[in-house]
Amino acid sequence: MSGQTPLTALKGVGEKRAANFLKLSITTVEELMACYPRTYDHFLPPVSIEEASACTFGAVCGTVMKQVAVRSFGTKNMTAAEIGDGQGGKMRLTWFNMPYLRNTLKPGMRFVFRGRIRLQGKTAVMEQPQIFTLGAYEEKQGTFQPVYSLAAGIKNSTVSRTMAQAFEQFPDLLLTMLPQEIQKKYTSMPYGQALYQIHFPSDERELIAAHRRLAFEEFFRFIYQIRLLRSSVSQEENQCRISRRAETEDLMNSLPFRLTGAQKRTLEEIREGLAGPYVMSRMIQGDVGSGKTIVAFLALYETALAGYQGVMMAPTEVLARQHYQSLNRLFSEQGISLQTELLTGSMKKKEKREAYERIAAGISSIIIGTHALIQEAVQYFRLALVITDEQHRFGVKQRRVLSEKGYLPHVLVMSATPIPRTLAMILYGDLELSVMDELPADRLPIKNCVVNIRYREKAYQFIQNEVEKGHQAYVVCPMVEASELMDGENVVDYARQLRQVLPASVRVEYLHGKMKEEQKDALMQAFSQNEIQVLVSTTVIEVGIDVPNATVMMIENAERFGLASLHQLRGRVGRGNAQSYCILVNCSGNEEAQKRLEILNQSNDGFFIASEDLKLRGPGELFGVRQSGLLSFRIGDVYQDADLLQLASEAVEEYLATSSPEEQGEFSGGLTGESVLGIMS
Repeated sequence: MSGQTPLTALKGVGEKRAANFLKLSITTVEELMACYPRTYDHFLPPVSIEEASACTFGAVCGTVMKQVAVRSFGTKNMTAAEIGDGQGGKMRLTWFNMPYLRNTLKPGMRFVFRGRIRLQGKTAVMEQPQIFTLGAYEEKQGTFQPVYSLAAGIKNSTVSRTMAQAFEQFPDLLLTMLPQEIQKKYTSMPYGQALYQIHFPSDERELIAAHRRLAFEEFFRFIYQIRLLRSSVSQEENQCRISRRAETEDLMNSLPFRLTGAQKRTLEEIREGLAGPYVMSRMIQGDVGSGKTIVAFLALYETALAGYQGVMMAPTEVLARQHYQSLNRLFSEQGISLQTELLTGSMKKKEKREAYERIAAGISSIIIGTHALIQEAVQYFRLALVITDEQHRFGVKQRRVLSEKGYLPHVLVMSATPIPRTLAMILYGDLELSVMDELPADRLPIKNCVVNIRYREKAYQFIQNEVEKGHQAYVVCPMVEASELMDGENVVDYARQLRQVLPASVRVEYLHGKMKEEQKDALMQAFSQNEIQVLVSTTVIEVGIDVPNATVMMIENAERFGLASLHQLRGRVGRGNAQSYCILVNCSGNEEAQKRLEILNQSNDGFFIASEDLKLRGPGELFGVRQSGLLSFRIGDVYQDADLLQLASEAVEEYLATSSPEEQGEFSGGLTGESVLGIMS
């Protein structure tokens, strides 16, 4: 998709601005145009102050009640105003370092104020609101302003202006990748129009149409590549036949718990694949807490017993260490003397060098780590099995790296994403599927509740009570920092607020994806050791950390997340013996959102939740409920666009059945493992 038109070819983009865009991995005009908005700022009609008080963000039309006050605090000052809506509702407005508003906001004047809303006691306070005349807001009402992912030195307005310049200078730079006959039959909006509308939507109808057009193409290209991959992988001869070993049965039978029927069935399917005539490529799809890890350990054990090496790749160093420690503890308890190895990016050079030597010599049979496992310096002795998770999907690029070293291992992918089997067969068409749909009998069900923002004080007290019992809590917010363009709680301010509410003895820290890996790992490690009692985080904790001591998951702005993501987040608790709880805070006050969240209140079954989510969500629901943890498509969403995913699958089958090998070769030439969204690489 991306070409070679440098960003500096745009008017107004010099070396300094180009350097800032580099922080977003944007170096060309093509890459800029393909950088879709992550969401939209939707200018909704103003509501009454009473309605706004039940939300965290909104617009109200109000009359200034009295003279605006300005108070100074050292070098800073705060401007405060009071407004009424004529329906008995009153609201306080505050701005920092904007004293000139005293001359703008005169008693009796009427404006539309738009911003974040908090309750202080029973008083609604709007912080740092934007101010519009009634006419100015009417012009914006109903529009969708794009909100982009940003980096230091780049404002949203800068991205938007630069994007507009790109379309003005190069309106036809990016062209569709779809075969012509597929375009005619399956799409209605031209590709160029869809690309423009996704950045600068005329209205909601055009935005939805543009989203569907681009998502269909994205799904088509992905599924086509999956089909190519499966046809090549399925024919690869198994060079590492791993026969059944009695020791594996002995280990299963001596575990301190009984495997579920689903675990036994899945392990049997894996063992058949390891011993079969072709290289195994299999996915274990199991709900949160279904026991995928022990199945993976047993597969690694059987591989090592056969004289081969197996590796297990985790998404974070903290989880890699946890897996390594768990496996060693299991082997120690069972008197197993196999050599295991931990390999992560943060290890010292000497430690890595010594680990490389043991791996290359075949001394280490089972190696657990992060993406460092497939770095160039690692040479394996007899690599036969690679186990990974869907967040680090082992795809085209990784296969090529290993095949160039002379390895053709079996691949096992573990997924905790609850997704109906029909969609899973499309998404993971290159993998055989094992479904673990049964939870261990001794698991205590998580207790759930869906509340509004008025419940927060009780929730904080509940968290404090759990901490006093020796437990820990997560609080998840949708944003990293406060934004004028987006509503929603953010981890930075929320952590600061919790530190004021909770006792000083309770350590509260925040975590988000923009932090450096070392910093994230250090925080997760500290939380796993109970050095941090309350961790305020974005969805970065959805995978990569296992803390059995955590008993509370509180999710702010729960209405902004897809149900599958909420279920994944909820799965971070309930991993120990203590009763665990999930508090879902619906900050919108929206009844439809409440109805959707109640599904989680009623069930802890991820597959049931996924099917209900598909029933409730339609193609027009674009804003704020994107799934965060399932295959990072640039624009498509597996749940929201489930019908498009199935349509794209049908289109791929039709194209493969009706096109010539020459046509397919020409189309395939434009696709690589890396070009398909980076998902396969």
